[in-house]
Amino acid sequence: MQIFILRHGEAEPREARKQDSTRALTSEGKSDVRRVLRLARGSSVAPGCIFSSSLLRARQTAAVAAKVFNVKNVVETKSLLPGASPQAMWKELIALRHVEQVLVAGHEPHLSHLIRYLLEAPVAVDLKKGALVRIDCAGLHGPPRGVLKWMLTPRVVRGR
Repeated sequence: MQIFILRHGEAEPREARKQDSTRALTSEGKSDVRRVLRLARGSSVAPGCIFSSSLLRARQTAAVAAKVFNVKNVVETKSLLPGASPQAMWKELIALRHVEQVLVAGHEPHLSHLIRYLLEAPVAVDLKKGALVRIDCAGLHGPPRGVLKWMLTPRVVRGR
């Protein structure tokens, strides 16, 4: 299984009067995510399913991905909320034995924890907003035994 991990794009700043869960993507955040995903699409990325956190900025990021990849199956899951265990998301992923490529859209630091879990390695990951990581997992029984294939960031895609 190829797992694509996508951090939400740039979101509105935190405000004392606004709930964190309702912070929306900025127009630049949407554009950055779209550019990264279009480049990935050109490299044969075609997820059969997209998982998303229920927070607005992640849902909007997943919606951009669904449009770029023409994916109808977008699933909101508590396993991508900040504070969820990486093992919970792994259980959802391995339930999709028939899907070769899956994209998950969420938040930091949860996604870095998921990456470490999938790689079974104590690595530090600087996952920028709008970045996309590909991890391949050979077996869907037992531990993930993932292999990091690549990471795209909005800055790399823009050529800066």
